[in-house]
Amino acid sequence: MNTETDLSRIGISLPKNLLDTFDEILNLRGYSSRSEGIRDAIRSYITYYQWMSDVRGERQGVITMVYDHEQRGLLQVLTEIQHEYMHVIQASLHSHVNHEKCLEVILLRGEGGDLKNIAERLMAQKGVEAVKLTTIPTQD
Repeated sequence: MNTETDLSRIGISLPKNLLDTFDEILNLRGYSSRSEGIRDAIRSYITYYQWMSDVRGERQGVITMVYDHEQRGLLQVLTEIQHEYMHVIQASLHSHVNHEKCLEVILLRGEGGDLKNIAERLMAQKGVEAVKLTTIPTQD
């Protein structure tokens, strides 16, 4: 029987600042334990992954990305990835959040699979802290 009542224990290692921030959020949102918060976060991650898996057909979309400007070689890799997908990239906006962090917004239009692929490629890079893809179909 494989339900949410059958629990498995896992161990994870996290940087202290990440765990501290997570604990603050759990407290603000009223979670009774870290385990409850981690389960909720994993559910959200699974839902987002499944939603991204359904991106098909002609779509208009936006990628929002936050990354570490000081990560060695990252800017070059991000530029190369975007050049590979210039057939779907319509525009981009770059903002300096602070000395280390940058925010980039990329406007896309094209086959859903291409939009998903570029988001996943960007997401996989060391120094990229967050990537969110939002799309809508271009036809009803």
